[in-house]
Amino acid sequence: MIRIVSILALGIVLTACAQTDSSTGEREQMLDELDPNRENNTQNTSNTDDKLGYVNYSKEQIDMDKEEHHIAKINRVQMADTIARMILRTDGFDRVSTLVTDEEVLIAYERDEGLDQNVAADIASKTAESIMPGFYHIYVSDNATLIQDIQSLHNSSSLDPEYDNTLDQIITEMKKSPQGVKNSEEMAD
Repeated sequence: MIRIVSILALGIVLTACAQTDSSTGEREQMLDELDPNRENNTQNTSNTDDKLGYVNYSKEQIDMDKEEHHIAKINRVQMADTIARMILRTDGFDRVSTLVTDEEVLIAYERDEGLDQNVAADIASKTAESIMPGFYHIYVSDNATLIQDIQSLHNSSSLDPEYDNTLDQIITEMKKSPQGVKNSEEMAD
């Protein structure tokens, strides 16, 4: 009889402890989710596309010494991927190669015969313009041989002595193709 009572008492104690740990964990998770200054640490990352980007700082919360040296960074691979995918969603494009450097976006593509050369250039350049910061120079071309040239640069480093020369040669060749409405106006200046 004492054994049964002891086992029941032990079971009740363990159940109570488990509920306390669970409610403490839930409380901490709720406080963490309500903190506007936290990194995205939520456990449920199944679909983060529906999340909004939000921060709220006061001047006192920002270390101004560190802020003077804060640099906004662009994930060049992600930007190139986004540009290429968006262009390919448009009818008339069969293949797109995109390279994003620190100042330029180079886009070479293959297009269907039914897609006008100037319209294709306009679509490609405006797509990149809609994604990239305004200081980027955007070059486009439907010269399919440039796809391989752009690909040859993707593993390069801007510190490579031949990098600037190769990049300039590709850009010079790309300028021989229509550049889209806005880009054509800029290049005439």
